[in-house]
Amino acid sequence: MALEQIKMPQLGESVTEGTIDKWLVAPGDHVNKYDPLAEVNTDKVTAEIPSSFTGVIKELIASEGDTLAVGEVVCTIETEGGATEEATPAPTKEEPPQETPKQDAQPATPAKVERPAGGGRFSPAVLKMAGEHGIDLALVSGSGKEGRITRKDLQKIIDSGEIPQAQETPAAPSQPEAPQAAPVAKEAPAAPKQDIPTLPGDVEIPVTGIRKAIAANMLRSKHEAPHAWTMIEVDVTNLVQYRDSIKNEFKQKEGFNVTYFAFFVKAVAQALKEFPMMNSMWAGDKIIQKKDINISIAVATEDALYVPVIKHADEKTIKGIAREINELAGKVRAGKLKSDDMQGGTFTVNNTGSFGSVQSMGIINYPQAAILQVESIVKRPVIMDGGMIAARDMVNLCLSLDHRVLDGLVCGRFLARVKEILENMTKENTSVY
Repeated sequence: MALEQIKMPQLGESVTEGTIDKWLVAPGDHVNKYDPLAEVNTDKVTAEIPSSFTGVIKELIASEGDTLAVGEVVCTIETEGGATEEATPAPTKEEPPQETPKQDAQPATPAKVERPAGGGRFSPAVLKMAGEHGIDLALVSGSGKEGRITRKDLQKIIDSGEIPQAQETPAAPSQPEAPQAAPVAKEAPAAPKQDIPTLPGDVEIPVTGIRKAIAANMLRSKHEAPHAWTMIEVDVTNLVQYRDSIKNEFKQKEGFNVTYFAFFVKAVAQALKEFPMMNSMWAGDKIIQKKDINISIAVATEDALYVPVIKHADEKTIKGIAREINELAGKVRAGKLKSDDMQGGTFTVNNTGSFGSVQSMGIINYPQAAILQVESIVKRPVIMDGGMIAARDMVNLCLSLDHRVLDGLVCGRFLARVKEILENMTKENTSVY
């Protein structure tokens, strides 16, 4: 028999960690190669960890709710043949010493790392986090399996601002105290989050892994990207009449709906091709203008927001875009969205109008440079040429932009072009096929 390790896979090009949402197996279960072992949440997607071997589950290293870095061991599996069981545990025992040299660079850390090595098993991510924030693991109570300390336990301590520090450190006060003071001060602003009083009748809602990932990505976007905002009003009366005239026949023929949103995505994709700077990303010392036009669309569930991608949207017809919108939304709501469905987005179009919104300012989907909110189409009195007043179908398009990448001139021209395309979408000059 051989003991093999199953590690946290990389579920996306920029994914660095994942949270175990639910185990699908238990110790003693027999699994085949490629069988799903656990459901994992990341900031990109919800996916399953497949088994790399056929065998029997030996131990679940991570608990539900644990967040692990890519490459960390999540469980072990006993397989037939190969190396003996005695030979395989060696890498597991050597993991803490591999992290210890990193901690040695910080004077306060050696005592903290050596203690747990004899009294419990800690993931490299936990050891690193404890070293960075000066946390004595011997003074922390874990909430994981068999009292195991998780990243969630450490984050709770960091947010509280009350860092348990090793009692041995006074033996060398001149060295450890100074490095510890700065990290504590950096985390102090997070303390007020814990001071919200809970009154009778209040409901505490646990923050899921998906919600944490959304929060982290939104916070990063607002902190790093200087947001600016602009809006344009579009007369889509012709578009509405055209779509309404074909929707029943289209549904009967194709089996899915052609929505207004498909027309908007098509117009945006065409305008992005003419204004490629809008299809760019900030990369620190340079701006990367993306060749492919991949439109991210926001799809909401009851407790989360997913942003699947329509690849090469500029090359697709309105019918093709409508089909992808329908398929991607169906995958989200059925929980079948794959990692690949979320990758490669270069510009986001959000259908906020489906909720009745008429004006909103979206947070940019990092690292993209802009997000366009398509608001609700409403009837409004409009003064036409010649001074006549008519009821027209009007919509607001609201653009949030990263001012490091984009300026008002290019954004104004881009929106004007989107407006022109939409206002000229008629039965005579626009085909859905």
